[in-house]
Amino acid sequence: MTSAPANPPPHGPRHPGDNGPASRRRTFRHIYPLRVLGMGLGGLLVASVLHQHQTLRDYWVLAVLSFLVWPHLAYLHARHSTNPFRAEIYNLLIDSAMVGLWVPLMHFNLLPSVVLAAVTTYDKFSTGIKRLWLHSLPGMFGTGVLVTLLARPELRLESSLTVIVCTLPLIIVHSLAVSVASYRLIRTVARQNRQLEAMRRTDAQTGLAARSHWQEQASDSLERYHASGEPACLLMIDIDHFKSINDLHGHTVGDEVIRAVGQVIRDCVRAHDHAGRYGGDEFAVVCGDTRAPEAHAIAERIRDGIAGLRLRELPGLRLTSSIGLAETRRSQLSLRDWINDADAALYRAKDQGRNQVAGPSAPAQPQPV
Repeated sequence: MTSAPANPPPHGPRHPGDNGPASRRRTFRHIYPLRVLGMGLGGLLVASVLHQHQTLRDYWVLAVLSFLVWPHLAYLHARHSTNPFRAEIYNLLIDSAMVGLWVPLMHFNLLPSVVLAAVTTYDKFSTGIKRLWLHSLPGMFGTGVLVTLLARPELRLESSLTVIVCTLPLIIVHSLAVSVASYRLIRTVARQNRQLEAMRRTDAQTGLAARSHWQEQASDSLERYHASGEPACLLMIDIDHFKSINDLHGHTVGDEVIRAVGQVIRDCVRAHDHAGRYGGDEFAVVCGDTRAPEAHAIAERIRDGIAGLRLRELPGLRLTSSIGLAETRRSQLSLRDWINDADAALYRAKDQGRNQVAGPSAPAQPQPV
């Protein structure tokens, strides 16, 4: 009867808010105030039933121990345990066993018995711990059967108005607590989904768009061209002799070159362009609503920026790039056709000496290194 969801599980899929072992060790701290509140409201409900049946004086000591003392004992049990999380699982099972204890002592009064059993079982679901609710049932029913055999209570299903009124706080508070926890979970999941989407759209090494994302933008640009005639250009960028850089200076320097080139591309494109990583040392830029001459100017800025790069670790290293440019055409029926045209222009730039931009609107002119 903790009246609200507990923390995430220790095993299986990670849940929002689960930060691993450290988070699990703190579970009992999060449950403690909820158990105090839930047990307090549960104790009020049980006391009202005992008062209705005029048995409060017979069980008041047991009620105090169950609803007022037990939450603090459970906290101390988990706090001083070598495995606080496992100790808290035992505490949750004891919570269920206590409900099994009190149901027959309340003469199976229908409303409070159902509410206490439902709330306690729901709490086991809300922890996210696999099959905890199932493991709690034997203790609940076993204790109930044992107490029934020992006490042989008379069956009294009716609830007085006082009992009904005392049931409402537990139902209301538990519902509010569950709603707040669900709202927080939804907000957490939504935030994490946004973060995952940003990660999916971004190449971690360069900060540019990931391949899947810029290809989506390229497909959209090609569709707009075929639908309305809006032009677009695709730039394919390749670092010249990158394999030699890796072989000569190592992959650490190669990674730094990739990051530096990505930064140059990001600085040279416009806000509405989509620059991304194609793979390895190849990059792509989708220039929407752009004709070849304007795209050629952007490509020259990128080529010039890469040629001016200097690495702190290797200031003597000179970098160059080859860039292929392809404008949208009616013959490009798919994104693959457009990429093939840009690739062909890229290889033309390489064949003609590298460190240049090749495209249909501007002849390739070798640039001095």
